[in-house]
Parts: sequence; C-alpha cells; structure tokens
Amino acid sequence: MHRIALVVVTPVMSFDVSIPYMVFGGVEVDGAPLYDLRACTAEPGIVPTAGGPDLFIPHGLGAARGAETVIAVGSGGEPAHPDALETLREAAAAGARIASLCTGAFVLAQAGLLDGRPATTHWALAATLAARHPAVEVRPDVLYVDDGQVLTSAGAAAAIDLCLHLVRLDCGAATANAVARAAVVSPVRPGGQAQYIETPMPPERGTSLTETRAWALARLDRPLALKDLAAHAGTSVRTLTRRFREETGLSPLQWLLHRRVDRARELLESTELAMDEIAWRSGLGGADSLRKHLVGRVGLTPRAYRASFHRPER
Repeated sequence: MHRIALVVVTPVMSFDVSIPYMVFGGVEVDGAPLYDLRACTAEPGIVPTAGGPDLFIPHGLGAARGAETVIAVGSGGEPAHPDALETLREAAAAGARIASLCTGAFVLAQAGLLDGRPATTHWALAATLAARHPAVEVRPDVLYVDDGQVLTSAGAAAAIDLCLHLVRLDCGAATANAVARAAVVSPVRPGGQAQYIETPMPPERGTSLTETRAWALARLDRPLALKDLAAHAGTSVRTLTRRFREETGLSPLQWLLHRRVDRARELLESTELAMDEIAWRSGLGGADSLRKHLVGRVGLTPRAYRASFHRPER
C-alpha cells in the first residue's frame, strides 16, 4: 500500500482534514485499498478546529516516518509547531512526495520547502504568503501547483482537485475520474484553472449550463462551435460566453480544449491506440495538434506522456 501521512497543524478546518480521506479512501486496486492514510499531529488527542467539530487524532508525528506522501493541512497562516516543520523537512529529504492543502502552504514555506518554487494557497491569503516568504513564487490565481516533489493547492474544492491529481499520477485518469464520480465532484481539473470565479452564488434554477457541458462532453470527438453550444443551451452566443465564464472561469472554447486534452491524456494512459486515433477521439484533429496541445499543457509529447503514465485497464 502507498502510505500517506496527513500532518495536521492548528488551527485547522475539519473539512480540510476530511478531503484526503474522502478521495484516497475511495481508491481500490483489485478490490483492495491502495492507500494507507493516517492523520498525525504534534500533540495527539483532541484537536480543536475552526468552524467545525473537534477532531481526535491519536497519532504523533512519528506516523509520518517512512510515508511515501506527506500532506500538510491547516495553520491558517499562523506559525506551525517546530516538530511539524522538522517532520516535513525530514520527509522531503527522504524523498517523500510533499503536498499542502489550502493554508498548509504556509507550513511548507516555514519549513523552507517552497523556497525558489512556485506555489499557491487560498486566494485571500496569497498576498500574505508572498509578503512573509519572498523566496516563494506565489501564484494566487490557480487551483493547484505541481512542482514535481512538492505540490500545493488553494482552498476547499481546489484541495479535492489536488488529491484527485495525485490519484491520477499514481493510478491514471480512469481511476481518478471514477473516484471523482463516486464523490460526486468534477473530474480532475487542470491546476492552471482560475481558483476564484466571480459568481458568488450558484446560478438561478434553470439557468445553469451543467446540462450543456455534459452534452458537449459526450460529443468531444465531433466539431463543436459556439453556435452549437448556444443552441443546446437555448441562448445567444454572447450570453453563453458570459455564463460559461461565470460558472467555470473559462470561455466555452477554452473549456472545450481543456476537456479534449483531458480525454487525450486518459486515452494515452489507458489504451494502445495510435496517436491519430487518440487525436480524433478527443476532437483534437490529428497527431500534430495532439502533440502541440499536450506539450503546451503538461510539457510532454504524447509518446513521452504515454511512456510515463501508461497504465492499461484491468
């Protein structure tokens, strides 16, 4: 099993602690759990939370020793316990994958693990992180940042995105998307998507473009123009574009391109299909277009991506 240690730093939100259990707890291989997840903290026992019920965390920081992935959760931007910082440094030195959810980025920064790296946190605290830790390249407008050994996420739903991204790295797109469906959340979203969308409340009943997006997802292999999406939504192209940005933070065509590249990645990971076939099924046209967009998104050619992430379906 892949061992994950959740280093909990107060103050912490109980929701943030529950996210890894929701995502990683739903991953099975051949009917057996893939991940062994344990929460640990500097002072085991009852841990008070911000805006939720208190948590009981029985494990001390020694539970992080030997874990393949170590995730920092909490802090609210406050100073972390010195022992938690040392635990994270030791895990990084041992080669563990290090991640943070929301304000856990402050913990990684205090440990010196973000110096010279790009990172993100909740948009409301991004300026504070940048001011306190000028050696960190803070990216306030993304969902999560994957910088190899160290990964950081913004708050709330973006933490779910990062955990799903880790599942994708470990198990492939098909498994990650299955976990997302079971948790009733969006499929793996690209980390570069905007974390803050202006619409403060969900659209009024009957005005959401959810059905139109689902319709488009089922037709990624076909030409889809703005007028096609607008016709399905029963609105004008101008209104469609405005509402798409309100609901997703992207224009309709940007959203379509993201979904097509995601489909191509899933096919590269799970099939032996030729590049032209993958490009056609993804709606990207041909192999040259597939190469261009995949390199632009993840920095790898289709062949290099398949060599790194190919996991045939069982």
